[in-house]
Amino acid sequence: MGSNRGAVTSGQRAERPPFHVVFNQPVIPPNTGNAIRMCAGTGATLHLAGPLGFNLEEKNLRRAGLDYHDLAVVRQHDNISAAFEYFDQLNRQLGEDRGLGAPTRPRIFAFTTHASTWHTEITYREGDVLLFGTEPSGLPQDVLEDPHVDQLIRIPMLPGRRSMNLSNAAAVAAYETWRQLGFRGA
Repeated sequence: MGSNRGAVTSGQRAERPPFHVVFNQPVIPPNTGNAIRMCAGTGATLHLAGPLGFNLEEKNLRRAGLDYHDLAVVRQHDNISAAFEYFDQLNRQLGEDRGLGAPTRPRIFAFTTHASTWHTEITYREGDVLLFGTEPSGLPQDVLEDPHVDQLIRIPMLPGRRSMNLSNAAAVAAYETWRQLGFRGA
């Protein structure tokens, strides 16, 4: 298990975001910067599970995120196991706060081109987690098979296409999730 480093940047968002976006081992700074901007616009929390392929202070990350860094909540985790542990702890706390006895955990949807279920076939709930892999290779098999992952889903594409850009894929999934949640807060 790794450790959770806490918030990298923290805007003025509610403590309970409508949903979470997780990037596992991102390597291209502008994609993460774009995701920061998208999360600021939707109220989602962005989680970065390391190791990261860049420094969070890189100018390309800052440029892509523009001035949205102060409006987004971004949490950094040492690795994907630490991120999964964070969600386990978060839901134990939420269960206690609500007086719900047995702890629950969020549903974690892993995006992969190897899935057959489209992202639009899911009925999303508050607190769900949208998990994406690294830009060059996607999510590794051990993450796809992790017991924390509830379902593998995909964004439809024409045949013969390898994948979408990471920040674009995250935006497509995030806005479908937020739409189903009634664009909470908009």
